[in-house]
Amino acid sequence: MQQKLQNTKNLVSDVFNKVYDKYDIMNNLMSFGVHKSWKKQLIYSMNPKSNKKLIDVACGTGDIAKLFIEATKNNSKVECVDPNKKMISLGKNKLKNYKNISWKIAPAEKLPFKDSQFDYYAISFGLRNTKNLNKSLSEAFRVLKKGGRFFCLEFSKINNEYLDFIYNNYSKLIPFIGELVVGEKKPYEYLVKSIKEFIDQDELVNLMKKNKFKKCGYINLNGGIVALHSGWKI
Repeated sequence: MQQKLQNTKNLVSDVFNKVYDKYDIMNNLMSFGVHKSWKKQLIYSMNPKSNKKLIDVACGTGDIAKLFIEATKNNSKVECVDPNKKMISLGKNKLKNYKNISWKIAPAEKLPFKDSQFDYYAISFGLRNTKNLNKSLSEAFRVLKKGGRFFCLEFSKINNEYLDFIYNNYSKLIPFIGELVVGEKKPYEYLVKSIKEFIDQDELVNLMKKNKFKKCGYINLNGGIVALHSGWKI
């Protein structure tokens, strides 16, 4: 499933090249810090065990990887993957004391790993930025071991009309916040548009099933502002 907006030439790479150095600051500002609890919910739902391997795709600066390593008391390994070189560089420096984390530059649609390598796959606010959802999900299935589990944390569709009204009006302010903090409005106009155009919770479940995942489901966080999807490779 091609995503039209994300297939605009160089659009996504240009967006992240412009905002990478203020990425963490803007995440905190835009979500009022709530993104941290969403990511902790992902790790809580994963309930990771020691001596397991996670692939963190569209890893950004490595928030999920850090939480995973801490949850397993440093007895696990993480491969952080992101298509943006500058973001990877920032993450490496931020988590330089975490020796069990490796970093690779690659898109979600073409992961540089052999089949059946990982116990867990996580993609946090990154699936929305891929060019092809089916290819991304197919790659996730491929690199997971049998019995491995897929997790996707992503902005989704709100199921309360009053909250939806408030959120839509708040979203209109995000580009102006971006302009004040980063000096760029356009990357955050893309952010708002990409969230609005992304598929809903049930559509993503159906795509996961089409790409061979079993026992697929999701939970809504903060009324559906964000949804946490999961599925198994059986």
